Amino acid sequence: MNPARHAAPSPRPHQIANWLFAIAFLVFLMVVVGGITRLTESGLSITQWRPVTGAIPPLNEADWMKEFGLYKGTTQYQTVNRHMTLEEFKFIFFWEYVHRLLGRLIGLAFALPFAWFAWKRRIPSGYGPRLGVLLALGALQGAIGWWMVTSGLVNRTEVSHLRLAVHLLTAFLIIGGLVWTALDLRTLARNPAARPTRLSGLSAAILLLLALQLCLGAFTAGLRAGYAFSTWPLMGDSLFPADAPIITPLWRNIVDNPIVVQFTHRWLAWIVGAALFLLAARAHRWGAPKQGAALMALVALQIGIGIATLLTGVELWIAVAHQAVGALLVAATVACCHWMDHLKA
Repeated sequence: MNPARHAAPSPRPHQIANWLFAIAFLVFLMVVVGGITRLTESGLSITQWRPVTGAIPPLNEADWMKEFGLYKGTTQYQTVNRHMTLEEFKFIFFWEYVHRLLGRLIGLAFALPFAWFAWKRRIPSGYGPRLGVLLALGALQGAIGWWMVTSGLVNRTEVSHLRLAVHLLTAFLIIGGLVWTALDLRTLARNPAARPTRLSGLSAAILLLLALQLCLGAFTAGLRAGYAFSTWPLMGDSLFPADAPIITPLWRNIVDNPIVVQFTHRWLAWIVGAALFLLAARAHRWGAPKQGAALMALVALQIGIGIATLLTGVELWIAVAHQAVGALLVAATVACCHWMDHLKA
């Protein structure tokens, strides 16, 4: 019998918090690479889901021709990319491969330390199930990613914007869950009697409002709605184009109509921004000046980058920055909400 294995538990909340922040950073990187994958239209270049063997890239010319042959069977190739060369295919394959490889890396970076912390009895009481849920969410995200890809392989030239939104919002949910749990553990490390901070109704409302704006951003990307009008603040010569086609039933316009989606995403941004500025100001008053200042700066930066994305006709790196700052905005909002709710507890 190993005496160390049966010794009294010795939780390490600070170590686990640092580990979770590192995982959140890896998820952030994956969101950035995912944005590049989407904007370079690389997401359909790998047509099979092989969670283990897919980690090995093509190693010779025969392997590359096999992968290229599989891609040639997609509607995207047959409709849009019939003149694509093998070298051009290697470019789009690279981004999708890196995106999937990062997913595998995150899975290992979470699962292996989680198992080690559990075996060594380092996880504080009550946090094991929460970490298990975060691990399950990560596994689910992999399945959602493949579910998204399958929507674009046949009879479409791109993935479903609805499935894209689910995939992106799940990534943001994982970042938020990681940051919130890490902050709880940091609090526990400072005060062993501290209890997990509960999300208040106000914080939930603010996060849901932000999630709605992020969802519209995903719709904008998936429908390529950013290309509809590259002027600001007007859409062409008016606030809303009078000749814009309207879908019936009316509710579908907020989901499927690129012009309406872009319009709503433009102007909801100011409502969300105002709500986040108020949250940041309150956090500053309540003793979290760094968190409040970071949130204010990110809100201003995100609105500026959003406008620049439109004015540049969705320039690749500006659009990628817009998605990246969106992920940082989620983390900063969660940090401010956690601080507020912890003080109110």
